[in-house]
Amino acid sequence: MLVDLLLEPAEPPPLLYHGTPERNLEAILRGGLQSMGRHHVHLSPDEATAEEAGQRRGRPVVLAMDARAMRRDGWEFYRSGNGVW
Repeated sequence: MLVDLLLEPAEPPPLLYHGTPERNLEAILRGGLQSMGRHHVHLSPDEATAEEAGQRRGRPVVLAMDARAMRRDGWEFYRSGNGVW
């Protein structure tokens, strides 16, 4: 089922962050970030928020994303009303 999330493309800041439990790190490094059944990969605007997201299910790891380079390479970014990218 397709769902319109009403998200408009937005220009990201230079860096965004992804928080995940430590046990996921190897799979991410091997295969990249995956949406894992969600509509998009969730990124945070700062390290503290990403760490908080990552610790929900274990010891957190925070990955920094070069959003500026990704945008230059054609990736689209969206920001939700609660500040999640």
